[in-house]
Amino acid sequence: MSIDRRVSVEHARKVFALAVLSLTMLAAPAFAQSGYAITKKISITGQGSWDYLSVDEAARRLYVSHGTQVEVVDIDSQSVVGTIPNTPGVHGIAIASELGRGFISNGQASTVTIFDLKTLKKLGEVPTGKKPDAIIYDPATSQVFAFNGGSNSATAISAADGKVAGTIDLGGGPEFAASDSNGYVYDNLEDESLVLKIDAKKLTVEQRWKTAPCESPSSMAMDRPNHRLFIGCRNRVMAVLDSNSGKVIASLPIGDHVDATAFDVDSRLIFFSNGEGSISVVHQDSPDKYSVVDTIKTLPRAKTMALDPKTHQLFLSTAEGGQFEVLVVGK
Repeated sequence: MSIDRRVSVEHARKVFALAVLSLTMLAAPAFAQSGYAITKKISITGQGSWDYLSVDEAARRLYVSHGTQVEVVDIDSQSVVGTIPNTPGVHGIAIASELGRGFISNGQASTVTIFDLKTLKKLGEVPTGKKPDAIIYDPATSQVFAFNGGSNSATAISAADGKVAGTIDLGGGPEFAASDSNGYVYDNLEDESLVLKIDAKKLTVEQRWKTAPCESPSSMAMDRPNHRLFIGCRNRVMAVLDSNSGKVIASLPIGDHVDATAFDVDSRLIFFSNGEGSISVVHQDSPDKYSVVDTIKTLPRAKTMALDPKTHQLFLSTAEGGQFEVLVVGK
């Protein structure tokens, strides 16, 4: 090859590389990072493990599972304002704001505690399957669904009167769930790498969808208007599923040992909290397109999380130096 031709080829390569770079920059999101970081640590006394956190946006309260009780934090003052005791092996808290009631899954007792949202007083207790873990409220049916890890089932409870409406055989180990507020509930089967679509009225499993390449799904959040499920998996992958068809729309890398997912409707950011001490942040560019925009440093074992839609702050539980605390992550 002549020198002139080599120069011409090299010039063409440079022009092509610049063109690809320009297109990549144009396709990139308008921000490079989320701007989130730990802004405060709320210290909570007492010993014990922890699991889910739940936000009552209307009452401005954060419910934090803690060993054998639930700690209640005022979101705006970021201070502890109450405790709900006698919840052995507490896992999750579900809020039925319109009924003024809350529901707590007690893994060791295989029961759900019902409490008054205003007074925090216990109203009753309902038997469930073995080791209830994740728990959600479905406004379309006014039912609470407790997912029983020890019996591979879900217990449906009428939120108004506390009566058991039925039990659903799931055929695998349930993890977190979400309601579309329109008659369907979705649940991860972590051991089967499946997402179930449950008819909340009939109390039957309608569909079973594989989550591959997302394996061992453990967390879930939902974009209801766009019918998208955001699934966090233990093989360091997140998946976006169409909640109508079960089709996997997209998959992206996330951190290790994910345990919670939150979706901020206003910013279109999806947060995945990871036990390694990080939050993976993914942006919804469109219902069918997603991009990783940030990794927020937290603390080891801070793997459970809740989002306050009003302030856009995140709350995570962990222990540092033997001190139990709630991390506040915001801008």
